[in-house]
Amino acid sequence: MTNDPGTTADWPTPEPIRGVIFDIHSTLVDQGDATAWLDAALAIAPHSLTESGRRDLIAFLDRIWEGARISDPLSTRDLSFEAHSRVFHELIDAGPGVDRSLAEALYSSMLETWQAYADVVPMLTELRQARIRTCLLSNAGVPIRTVLDREGLTGWYDEIVLSYEVGFVKPDRRIFGVALDALRLPASAVLMVGDNAHDDGGAASLGIRTLILPRTSGRVHGLAAVTALVSGYNAR
Repeated sequence: MTNDPGTTADWPTPEPIRGVIFDIHSTLVDQGDATAWLDAALAIAPHSLTESGRRDLIAFLDRIWEGARISDPLSTRDLSFEAHSRVFHELIDAGPGVDRSLAEALYSSMLETWQAYADVVPMLTELRQARIRTCLLSNAGVPIRTVLDREGLTGWYDEIVLSYEVGFVKPDRRIFGVALDALRLPASAVLMVGDNAHDDGGAASLGIRTLILPRTSGRVHGLAAVTALVSGYNAR
């Protein structure tokens, strides 16, 4: 006996996408170059570094938050500014010989290198023209609103949901529920866009269609895929 899938005309038609939830870090905003981050910190707290020491530190800083997934797997750092600072300093203490003054300078200058990808505003312009509601949803234990304001992104979104403000972190279903309530849309009408399959993929457990765009380097992140996907669903 064979299974006949039938034609595509027999398949149920997905509900049109009427809202998009976006992660922020490495989805809309690039974390920047670790070299520039170190230089900004050294301008605050000058240190003499050997060539190899500088190279090792830059490599460490480029991947520092990957270490947090091991030391803080439940992302408790994103529930308060104090917790985030503590986890950062625990990570940097385990790194290549950074003293307290340089560690403090690195933390205070961290957000300076975060920049919106060049294709964010064009993508958001298309969504707004199509009357798609948007929500920012971030595991953030830092004052991310300062970055959004600086990069001119705040006014582009209908809603903003941040972990340290609502008390939940992705992939907890409850934080996605907060975003859906803010958008006033059902999960079946929403798309989640993020960079991390574990955290952002939690949206799928609620029936939210989910697009993962892993971290990239460079000014363009491939966000045209978002409008292409929305248009494809809504043209059916």
